[in-house]
Amino acid sequence: MDATKNSGARGRPRRFDPDQAVATAQHLFHARGYDAVSVADVTQALGINPPSFYAAFGNKAGLYARVLDRYAFTNAIPLHELLLPDRPVADCLVSLLEEAARRYAADPGAAGCLVLEGTRCIDQEAREAASVFRAGAEGVIRAYIAARHPEKADRLTDFVSTVMAGLSAKAREGHGVERLLASARLAGRALAVALDA
Repeated sequence: MDATKNSGARGRPRRFDPDQAVATAQHLFHARGYDAVSVADVTQALGINPPSFYAAFGNKAGLYARVLDRYAFTNAIPLHELLLPDRPVADCLVSLLEEAARRYAADPGAAGCLVLEGTRCIDQEAREAASVFRAGAEGVIRAYIAARHPEKADRLTDFVSTVMAGLSAKAREGHGVERLLASARLAGRALAVALDA
């Protein structure tokens, strides 16, 4: 054993990569839900002490805000790739719901939508942060529908948002992709009827 090497490493604070820390925390929050993850859980997973955690992120809600930013760029449903102006609105909304079903069931250990589940957490700061992301997505969907069906945009956006929340909840309850896709397609029929009416 190299005593010199050992003594040189002893007592130094463990350095960590903040981006990797956010990725690790994202999995924790997604798998367990924001409220069920403690600062101790995060520091243990990252291999750091609480002072290092607070210095890097401020508090748990601060870390969660960073996680939401990362999720928006890496895991969120690509709305602009699905809501296409040259395709029928109903077809695009069904594609959106089907993509949601697939993503929400992709990892049984971290099922559902991190953002939608976050809007139901107890911590007000975290809940508000997640609600900002949800509202942004709803705004994109509403604008897409309103471009061709302005009189139906609010009602149909509410419907799509409700279905997505239901798909997320069912994924967290253990529903697999086929069951979620069946629900998404059934909702798609309702959308087609509503848009033809």
